[in-house]
Amino acid sequence: MELSDAVNWYYLLREYYLLYRTLSAGGSKPIRRHKRDVRERISQTMHPKTPVVHREPAEKPVCAYLQRALDQAPAADRGVVTTLHSLRPHLHWEYGYQRLPAHLARKYAYAECVGPRGPVVSERLILGLVLLAPGTTYPTHAHQTITESYIGLSGAFSENDVGVFGPKSLILNPPGRRHRITVDSYEPCLLAFAWTGYSRDLDDPGMCFSPRTPQAL
Repeated sequence: MELSDAVNWYYLLREYYLLYRTLSAGGSKPIRRHKRDVRERISQTMHPKTPVVHREPAEKPVCAYLQRALDQAPAADRGVVTTLHSLRPHLHWEYGYQRLPAHLARKYAYAECVGPRGPVVSERLILGLVLLAPGTTYPTHAHQTITESYIGLSGAFSENDVGVFGPKSLILNPPGRRHRITVDSYEPCLLAFAWTGYSRDLDDPGMCFSPRTPQAL
């Protein structure tokens, strides 16, 4: 299948593009450059002949919170949420780690929407979703060769205990930056994310947690 025949996946790409175009960079030149880079990579991926492959739908225990997270998304972000409702039966939720801390098995999962493994195939970026249950602590980790950004869609979270972020917040993590995420005690958190880097690194990101005790950085 090609993207021209996969209407809902096309609209999800468009919604990600709009997020990275309309959200403020807050005066930050690195964030502004990253937003532009993501938009350029999305534009290239939106070619009508971009392959769309089938991934077997899969859920994890944390998906019990997905409906609540979608319902709690601000009305101004209904474009993304409406598209996710349409795609929900097709999402492949996974952990992404060979060794997952036991306490995360019921509190975390992510779904890759665009990337080397599809469904929308791209070697230039990965776009996806992260779902975190209330009260989750996502341990300290880093991506040595990948630039990562999170955009809040629903719920409240903190990175490295510096500030509290909610819907429409954008957090940039350059390669090598260690970061840790904590989530509000009462509501789940749904994040959109983008990874950019060389195709070889996106194909094998080598996800692992830091062996050291998390510290605020």
